[in-house]
Amino acid sequence: MNPSSPANPPSEPRLTSLSHGGGCGCKIAPGVLSEILQGTSALPVPRELLVGIETADDAAVYRLNDEQALIATTDFFMPIVDDPHDFGRIAATNAISDVYAMGGKPIMALALVGMPVAVLSTATIGRILEGGASVCREAGIPIAGGHTIDSVEPIYGLVALGLVHPSRVKRNADARAGDVLVLGKALGVGVMSAALKKGKLDSAAYQRMLATTTKLNTPGPELAALEDVHALTDVTGFGLAGHALEIARGSGCAVEIDWHSVPLLEGVPSLAGDGFVTGASGRNWAAYGAEVALAGSLPSQAQALLSDPQTSGGLLVSCAPAAVDAVLAVFARHGFDAAAVIGRVTASGEGPKLRVA
Repeated sequence: MNPSSPANPPSEPRLTSLSHGGGCGCKIAPGVLSEILQGTSALPVPRELLVGIETADDAAVYRLNDEQALIATTDFFMPIVDDPHDFGRIAATNAISDVYAMGGKPIMALALVGMPVAVLSTATIGRILEGGASVCREAGIPIAGGHTIDSVEPIYGLVALGLVHPSRVKRNADARAGDVLVLGKALGVGVMSAALKKGKLDSAAYQRMLATTTKLNTPGPELAALEDVHALTDVTGFGLAGHALEIARGSGCAVEIDWHSVPLLEGVPSLAGDGFVTGASGRNWAAYGAEVALAGSLPSQAQALLSDPQTSGGLLVSCAPAAVDAVLAVFARHGFDAAAVIGRVTASGEGPKLRVA
């Protein structure tokens, strides 16, 4: 069954049928992306650029003055669901998340729109844009402009801009040995999207998927204000393992994850066991699996769930042990009931950068 109740006319195709991959599962695989970026020329970096491309962080950050730094990011993808309004909401939430992941507050957005105008009606396209606008209203920011093209596949997303105090910028590369890792949202969005595309996700599960992918990562600025929060990122297209590895590589440390502490969306282990995994999960693992050591006692679906691409996933926090209670309290105040301690940061040594037991 298709639980998403699409608002587009019956004569129009399902949105997900128009895309070869949905949500953050559309991302170029990390291994391929590394090869592409190796061929780019290095440009002079101004000292005002506090965060650039060097550690694959969530956004660029440019110091404006002693009190303000500008956060700039963009994210867009093809449909992960069939309902146009829901697609817009998910895409906008996902794009704005990178501002929160740097510890900032969003100030405005620009829309990025590519649509097959000969296939989808203006009403359907309008519903996608309205879905995105509704999330921006929730975040308290305007959509101040954008750009549109006629595209073979539907594409929607945002350029998101935010502000942060320069001293509160939280990079993914500043974790310290001895830190504890806290994850803000449960995993499994990629698995659920795979089941949805094959008509095997029921209405209740769809609502769970929608609830997590449209929940703004608003704890970001409060977490950044905590002195003992050292590093912050969000878990998106490269999966939990991929983004944990980015923390490990950037910080010169290693990461250990306690698999049984990792929160999973209800029903996801069963769906993964039934084979509902994305192609992106396999591409992710092919790119970084050699850097991961999995304990032999883990369930069979653990590998697929570790590399499962998360669309609008949760914040991943690296903090001193003394700050764990404060971090969990921030998540709780913002309604993130699934937030949990999932592992720790250790000194880098011989062997894999990421161990999962």
